[in-house]
Amino acid sequence: MGETVHVQLSHHASLGNDFLVAFTDAVPADAADLAIRLCDRATGIGADGLVFGTPVDEVGGDGDRLRFTLVNSDGSPAEVSGNGLNCFGQAVARRRGLTNADLTVETVVGPREVAVVGTPGDTEVRATVDMGAAAPGPATLGLELDLGGPTAGRHGTVDLGNPHLVIEVDDVDAIDLGVVGPALEAFFAPVGCNVHVVAAVDDGTIRMRPWERGAGLTQACGSGACAAAHLARGWGLIGDRVEVRMPGGTGVVTFGERLSLATTSVHLGDHEVEATRG
Repeated sequence: MGETVHVQLSHHASLGNDFLVAFTDAVPADAADLAIRLCDRATGIGADGLVFGTPVDEVGGDGDRLRFTLVNSDGSPAEVSGNGLNCFGQAVARRRGLTNADLTVETVVGPREVAVVGTPGDTEVRATVDMGAAAPGPATLGLELDLGGPTAGRHGTVDLGNPHLVIEVDDVDAIDLGVVGPALEAFFAPVGCNVHVVAAVDDGTIRMRPWERGAGLTQACGSGACAAAHLARGWGLIGDRVEVRMPGGTGVVTFGERLSLATTSVHLGDHEVEATRG
């Protein structure tokens, strides 16, 4: 039997994407069950995912570098999250009392740099994460783009450490993404895929709505914003810097050898819960 321990959580939101963040010696044995229970918006605290920050170099201490482990609200593991990393950056800066922090965070897809502009006492800070280089995503041969009536334009997949399907449409609000998203994601089973519809506003702005693997309909998706911007740029719709407008707010994606995502992160509150160690 594992030992029951008390875990402190901080709750953060970036563009309406919200995460519970815990700093622990190791990821708890009941992490999946915890995520399902705590992220439930009716019976728990409510969040899109549960993030654990664990030491990379030593057990039992913060160390200089932490590992980011994200569990989706349905209990499934996630490789990476742009908004989640920016929220994690604010949580680390608050925990360590850092102003204008530059952090290197380990993820299962490699290190990510997060820059937080603000003080530990700021409820809202500006955060920018290096999302890495975009790579081709999963194959779509045989995929039928049934959007429930509206016509699909160009589409493509992108891998940013996690998989994304991006579909160009005339009007992102015309898509019933709660129906279309899971139907399209099912094509990519058992791994799954994030599904996004996107429309260009001008050469510096696109609109996007996300369906997130493991979380469903969300207000925003940071890695999805980067995936959508990458393809929109390849389609000749935008330039080297783009505002991605999502239901929860606007993220800014900048292109270089690697993609960067700038958003805000807001501290929503703190909680204490029980978890099982070992």
